[in-house]
Amino acid sequence: MKFKITPIGKVHIEESNYLIQLEKGYKTGLLHLDGFSHLYVIWWAHLTDTNDERSRTITKNIFREAPNEVGVFASRTPVRPNPVMISTVKVLEIDHQNGIIHIPFIDAEHDTPVIDIKPYFPVERQKTCSTPRYYSHWPKWAEDAEEFNWKEEIRLDGV
Repeated sequence: MKFKITPIGKVHIEESNYLIQLEKGYKTGLLHLDGFSHLYVIWWAHLTDTNDERSRTITKNIFREAPNEVGVFASRTPVRPNPVMISTVKVLEIDHQNGIIHIPFIDAEHDTPVIDIKPYFPVERQKTCSTPRYYSHWPKWAEDAEEFNWKEEIRLDGV
């Protein structure tokens, strides 16, 4: 079975300005998006979309406390059978006329294809969410993650 995915826009990064630019035909999809503070942005990790990368099911883990290798389904790596990624982003501003969503940050690269956008609903949060013990010291909320020392978490050697 094959699937067809059509990009609806692209991530644009210029200096420290991040935005999602929709293709002209998808601008009307922004109707009534105002009022949502956060969105899920589903994007295609095009820089790792090769046959070799798609065939990998084990990946190096970049976090110090975690095992050196994990299955791709236990990681957020873009190296996976289908390089579909998801990011939760804060909405700064929506320019309906030009089809632009201004955001403070996204963990994608400039010109990354965006394949879908969905509103974030607080009801999706899980009170009893758990992670393996080696991630248990991470912040529990995105707002607290800005002050967390991520540099100490990253393993740069051997990755």
